[in-house]
Amino acid sequence: MVEFKVVVNDTKNGKSYNIQVSGHHANSLIGKKISDEVDGIFVSLPGYKLQITGGTNKDGFPMRKDLPGTARRRILLSEGLGFKPKDSGKRKKKSIRGNTINPDIVQINMKVIKHSSKPIEDLVKVEKKEEGDKKEEQE
Repeated sequence: MVEFKVVVNDTKNGKSYNIQVSGHHANSLIGKKISDEVDGIFVSLPGYKLQITGGTNKDGFPMRKDLPGTARRRILLSEGLGFKPKDSGKRKKKSIRGNTINPDIVQINMKVIKHSSKPIEDLVKVEKKEEGDKKEEQE
């Protein structure tokens, strides 16, 4: 079963929220690309519109918007995502992941494009309380 850690950035108040996504909601994210718009229901934020901004795979390699596909490739970088040169003009080969989400991706970064009437804090706290109740029941 596929499971993602989704980091949602709320552009209104500048906060980020970690949300675990698994099951059929996670399966619906597979095949989406960076800069695609996603309905918030997939990340248990009904009423929100989210945009995929990036992510990392299980080995920690970042996804890059301008690299098509799902594969990991070694490309020559001079700057930008995945490489920050200390000297100007320096280039280096680095491993980078493509821009399409697949089951090897662990973390997906998203930002809020359209807000709902309910604040994200309330929706995220409701989930945390439910998880806490489940843990207490198991003990």
